[in-house]
Amino acid sequence: MGRFLMIDIGAGTMDILLYDAATGEHFKAVAPSPVRLVAGRIDATQGNLLVTGVEMGGGPVTAALRRRAADAEVLMSHSAAATLHHDMARVRDWGIRLIDEKAIDRLAGDERYAPIVLEDVQPVRIARIIEGLGFPMNFDAVALCAQDHGAAPQGVSHLDFRHNLFQTMLDRSPLPHTLLFRDDEVPPAFTRLGAMARGARELGAAEVYVMDSGMAAMTGAAQDPHARGAQPVMILDVATSHTVAAVMEQDRVAGFVEYHTRDITLERLEALLRELAEGRVRHDRILAEGGHGAYLRHAVGFDALGAIIATGPKRGLLGPSRLPIIWGAPWGDNMMTGTVGLLEALRCRKGMPPIRYL
Repeated sequence: MGRFLMIDIGAGTMDILLYDAATGEHFKAVAPSPVRLVAGRIDATQGNLLVTGVEMGGGPVTAALRRRAADAEVLMSHSAAATLHHDMARVRDWGIRLIDEKAIDRLAGDERYAPIVLEDVQPVRIARIIEGLGFPMNFDAVALCAQDHGAAPQGVSHLDFRHNLFQTMLDRSPLPHTLLFRDDEVPPAFTRLGAMARGARELGAAEVYVMDSGMAAMTGAAQDPHARGAQPVMILDVATSHTVAAVMEQDRVAGFVEYHTRDITLERLEALLRELAEGRVRHDRILAEGGHGAYLRHAVGFDALGAIIATGPKRGLLGPSRLPIIWGAPWGDNMMTGTVGLLEALRCRKGMPPIRYL
């Protein structure tokens, strides 16, 4: 049957779910996210930096490196610099010096530079967490998710690019669980997911899969028991950095909106939920007001919703809402939305029977 490891790499936390298909047992952990730890390491050092590694989540890491470049020398490999921006000219404009691999090898161990490694997948740390739970690092498959904006062509907004990628894929198949990619299937545009897939090979699993966290959140929230028999449903995952709201009909997406959590208010979120259900949401308008994007396949009508289910670490934003919010907990845990989505996508991919948790 299989032993599976699911990891949701967010801006605030790294959420881990282990599932043993033979016994039906599962175990879980919530830890600080890699981006928080790496940004903390940068801030804990002084002076010049030698930054290597691969593309990972930006946010605090980008801010920390830009601050350091203002008063010290920051040298970066091209692969690590993609964390900050895919336009290397923009990275150079921030005062960061890009160097090739030969220069990196030459400077390794140079005491003038504190070494910083960028990576979403931290194999040693993950192994310690798993072994701390009492299990060996021995899995048939590992599945990971994170948000990937995609590497947009020159002159194209990365948000428009991301929107177009998902519109194309969801128009072809509105089942978000089908957007789980094996490590050799990752679309080239998803550069962060590609880096994660390569890094995850070090976890020793027989198979590696990756998925965008928005698609995983939709899939996972739809597994909440309140969603059964209450179709269509509105699901929300109010995460540390991004908020996803989606209308689901069984396992199919009717539409969704993504917003930066820091920019959204309760009033705007409540209005967005109505606009999404009624089919009045528009991608260009969401972008214009500072949102992240929107996709609409068809309207279901707000009054037709069987339930509005909220998950995610920042769902307290909805506490004062007058809407009939249900506090969701896929697999009994508000923090496991993404990992449950990964497991469900993996289950569908492998043709396993449904997994029921009550």
